[in-house]
Amino acid sequence: MTTHYFEHPLNEKTRIYLRVEALLNQLDVAAKFSDDMQHLLFYRSLFDLLEIFEQIQLKSELAKDIEKQRLAYRSWLNFEGVNQDMLQHVLYEIDAVHSDLMGAERFGQSLKEDRFLSAIRQRFNLPGGSCCFDLPALHHWLHLPLENKQADAKKWQSTLQPLSQALKLWLKLTRETGHFRTIQASSGFYQSDADDANILRLEIPMKYGVYPMISGHKNRFAIKFIEFESGQASVANIEFKLAVCN
Repeated sequence: MTTHYFEHPLNEKTRIYLRVEALLNQLDVAAKFSDDMQHLLFYRSLFDLLEIFEQIQLKSELAKDIEKQRLAYRSWLNFEGVNQDMLQHVLYEIDAVHSDLMGAERFGQSLKEDRFLSAIRQRFNLPGGSCCFDLPALHHWLHLPLENKQADAKKWQSTLQPLSQALKLWLKLTRETGHFRTIQASSGFYQSDADDANILRLEIPMKYGVYPMISGHKNRFAIKFIEFESGQASVANIEFKLAVCN
């Protein structure tokens, strides 16, 4: 059965983490420059990341959250019934990621200091501002050999590697705390307690033709399903899968 996968953050910090994850994924895809327009997605994603880095001390927040996960997993050491080999592997991975994170520069610092990126960033924010007459330096760069452009992208992305690894691990461990269970939304509505959760994960069968509108916070949430075609609240009983992740 075809399903629609959906995630929703239950606090502002997790909301930012999920946005950063999406932008890093866009960078990875666009950095191949496999068509003439992928540079637009690449630079837009890169500059959006810089905007986020200027608004929040992401490095320190992520380091604190990784440390919380390390303490939580350490509490399971020598606990009967816990796979200690797997636990040691997870702790090793957390230690390595946390060490790289603490030794990294402030996120985006070298990107902000890059002469070429600084020259094109301001005009890139203008509607249609990537035209050759607005950004002649970018126009020149676009005519470089593909391997040159990919090398530049790899260099810029490498400065974000500690962020990417730490965020990927935090989200992976967070998502794994939730287990999918089948839920029925009566008349298109469902609400429940969350118990200090970070993320809701939903799997919704496409046959219902609905998408979720979610409100709430780390301790309680409500889901209302909306019909895609009409834009109206659904009154159908909808069976879907839900995981609440801490």
